[in-house]
Amino acid sequence: MTLDVATENRPRAVRLRADASRNRERIVAAAREAIVEFGPDVAFDEVARRAGVGNATLYRHFADRTELIREVTLAVMGATAQSAEDALAEEPDAFSALRRFAFEAAEERIGALCPLLSDVFDRQDPAVASQVERVERSINAIIDRAQCAGLLRTDIAVGDLMVALTQLTRPLPGAGCVGFDQFVHRHLQLFLDGLRAPAGSVLVGTAATLEDLKGPAINRSQRSPTGL
Repeated sequence: MTLDVATENRPRAVRLRADASRNRERIVAAAREAIVEFGPDVAFDEVARRAGVGNATLYRHFADRTELIREVTLAVMGATAQSAEDALAEEPDAFSALRRFAFEAAEERIGALCPLLSDVFDRQDPAVASQVERVERSINAIIDRAQCAGLLRTDIAVGDLMVALTQLTRPLPGAGCVGFDQFVHRHLQLFLDGLRAPAGSVLVGTAATLEDLKGPAINRSQRSPTGL
């Protein structure tokens, strides 16, 4: 009887691919948590420990810090866009969708993670550009619908929302994340109340877009002597 070597080896190959995929997902999730807590210079040893993998496994998936942070940021942006899309599709009105999205973005600690985008990446990177566009498109859809329904003041744009979310969900220096949620949720609700139409005040300046928020890209090697 002749053995089909390809068939014989296929189950093991599938298992190896599945294990590698799970390891990669664990590493990205652990890196996200560690970056929120310690910042982007968190030690690879700490990421590996949280992921439950060895350093060799981590380096097999991510050759350096920039590659890992890129993957974390892409994952967060993808989750952010999906959150906005789901909220708009499932909530009874666009302001409810905006509120749901804002609180879910706060849970993602978007304030600690989104600045990585301008610190590390080439914005011509197709994957980064695609995710940025998706995020902007999905949040704009919520804002446009809420404004058209007369539920949201008309003098704000997606950049205004993202500035507030970034500031509200970034822990104060030296404070860590201990007990921070109680302040985030309280002040996020205050902010959302201020977005309701009709507006109770006139804002200075013009509505901010995501384009307005983009500063010059910074080469991480110029900012940090730590390398990996």
